[in-house]
This record gives sequence, C-alpha cells and structure tokens, in this order.
Amino acid sequence: MGEFSRRDLLSTAVIAGAAMTASAAESAEQVPEPSRAPGVGGSDPVPGDVAREAQNPDLINPPATDSGTLPNLRFSFADAHVRQSSGGWTRQVTARELGVSKAIAGVNMRLNAGGVRELHWHKQAEWAYMLYGTARITAIDQQGRNFVDDVGVGDLWYFAGGIPHSIQGLGSDGCEFLLVFDDGDFDEDSTFLLSDWFKHTPSEVLSKNFGVPADLFGHTPDPRQLYIFKAPVPGPLGPDKLMGAEPVPQTFSHHMLAQEPIKTKGGTVRITDSSVFPASKNIAAALVEVEPGGIREMHWHPNTDEWQYYIEGQARMGVFAANGQARTFDYRGGDVGFVPFAMGHYIENTGSTRLRFLEIFKSSYYADVSLDQWLALTPPELVKVHLELNQQFMDALRKTKAPVVPA
Repeated sequence: MGEFSRRDLLSTAVIAGAAMTASAAESAEQVPEPSRAPGVGGSDPVPGDVAREAQNPDLINPPATDSGTLPNLRFSFADAHVRQSSGGWTRQVTARELGVSKAIAGVNMRLNAGGVRELHWHKQAEWAYMLYGTARITAIDQQGRNFVDDVGVGDLWYFAGGIPHSIQGLGSDGCEFLLVFDDGDFDEDSTFLLSDWFKHTPSEVLSKNFGVPADLFGHTPDPRQLYIFKAPVPGPLGPDKLMGAEPVPQTFSHHMLAQEPIKTKGGTVRITDSSVFPASKNIAAALVEVEPGGIREMHWHPNTDEWQYYIEGQARMGVFAANGQARTFDYRGGDVGFVPFAMGHYIENTGSTRLRFLEIFKSSYYADVSLDQWLALTPPELVKVHLELNQQFMDALRKTKAPVVPA
C-alpha cells in the first residue's frame, strides 16, 4: 500500500471504526480493560473513549517492562486544528501540541489543484516530504539565483531560513505533503507573507521602491484572502523555467525514493542527509519500511532528538530512558512520534501491512548506534559477565548493522 492510498481508505476506515465501536458497546469483553492478566490491574466500570483506548493498547495495558514516568512521546495530526481556505488546508504539530519536541515542529498541508501556498519566507529552515500528488516549488537565494522544480511522491525539498519560496498544487488533484521546521516553537501564523508586507507598508514607500505610481497600491488582497488560495493550474515547465536567471548551485529538491535503500529481510531504510542532499544543511532523515512483525532494531542516536512521522501502518515503540524508566507507545498513519536525545528505542510493526515512517533529525548528518552491533564488537567475555547469557546468544550477535530485522 503506497503512502498516497490513505485518502482512498478514509470512508472504509470510518465505517470500520463505527462498526468496531458498536460491537464494543454490545460486548463488554471487547471494551479495553486496564488489566493484562488475572490479579493485575482491574476492570473499568466507567469506560472512557473506547475507540482511542483500542488504538493505544500499550498505554492502557503497558508491558510489564514499562517503568517510571516519561513525557508524552506521541501526538496525532488527527487531533490538530485544521485551517481551511480556498486553496486547501493545513494543520500543525508544534511544541504547543507535543511539548517535549523543542527543536522540531511539523505541518501537514494539502493544496488543491492550482492551490498556492503564498510567496513567503520563514526564520526557520523548511524541509518537506511529498505524500501525495505533485507540486511546483519556486525560490531564489540571496544572490538572486533561481530555482523552480516539480516534485512528486517521495520527493523532498529544503529551504534554509530566510529563503523566499512558494508551493503550488499541480495535476488534477493537487498534492499533500509534510513540512518540518527546525524549531519546536514554529507557528504557521508567524510566516513572513508577501501580501502582509504590502499591506503594512505605506503606498508612497512602495511607489519609491518599485518606481510606479502610488495609486497602484492600497487595494492589494488582504492576507486573510491568501495564505493558501485558489489559482489556475500552471502549464508544464519548459526549458526556460528559470526565466534566464542563473540557477542555484545546489538544487533545493531531492528524489528520496530514487536512492538505493539499505535492504534487509525485515525491510528497507533510505537515509538522506547533507552527504547526498547538500542543500539540506540542518535536517537529516531516514525513510524506514518494516514488514509485518519486523522491528526497527534496538538503537539510539548519539547526535540529537528524533522526530517521527508515521506515513502508513501500525506500530509500537518502546523507549528506554535510563534510571529504570521505560515507556511504550502505539502509532498509526498520521501520528507524530518523538524520542529524546540518546534514549534507546525500537519500533515494531504490529499490523498486517507494511509499516512506513520517517525519522527526522535537526542535524546535517544521520547517525545511530546499534545495540546488537555494539555487543558484537565488544570483547565476548565482557558481554558474558554483564548479561550471563549463553554462547547461543553470543553467536547470534551481528557485527554488521541490520537496521530492520524480520519477525
């Protein structure tokens, strides 16, 4: 199932969810209860949001290995406010929604065919992954060099802070994409908009700046009419797409799905950082695919926090925070996950279809440390005296990293 199939299944999912809720109401045995075994926990005489609890079994009945307290490491875009306009919609998950994420914020945006995300720029760097459809992106850099490209599913773009740009939906049904910003306190309403600056500059100043009569100004569209607005679908890009301007020396877009993945029996990983996408100086990412029952191996990241976006499938993540603390969270397509710096974790595919998600980092480079590889490359006797495990375990250790392992 591709990442663009989610929309086609919405109506089916709603019907299935309603049936599940009705069934749960009819049979007390199907209502999630906070009890994983006889003598542990108990019943819930006044059940709350049954559908939500059913989607989060590892919260209502955490594994016995969970211990201590950790901040919430999950927030769903389904719980985020949707801002709608004539050209599409947008919603965001920032530090206000997921308080632990101080360094990264995310935006899920939909542009209808021809819909334009107004010419603008940000203080923050913007990284994007195309989830559905096609879009045209434009920008210039500080030296007046030009960039225009059409991007599709699995493509990325990156605009450094202060670089002015635009996005427009193409084709018959526009596009949907994930935006990532290198500041957890990012807010869509803090964007520098072209129309907003015109509105708040005196007409006589605009006249002097552009060398045209002042009476041309004063009646440009209100910023509330734009932001994401309806416009005609542009024609195909031609050989003159840069309008005679010199192109930027490093492309602002990248075809992530064209990269040769790291393949294992359990799935694939594609890593994109500044080593393969030089323009992306402050965001590194990995696209991970895990087959049913497989896991993204136990590991941690030695350079920064991890921000995740679940594209499709179903997963649970166990996070080890040291000092006897560990928590388990459940995720579905459209959810955001988070792992604080250096905390050990794994992600398991708990569904019957392929799990696909993005690991995203505020960093110029991608780095992880494999628990399996660490133990395999440590003197065996030292490992044995720590864990008191037999030779079968020692022989199974892998000296070569396997980021995804099968069921």
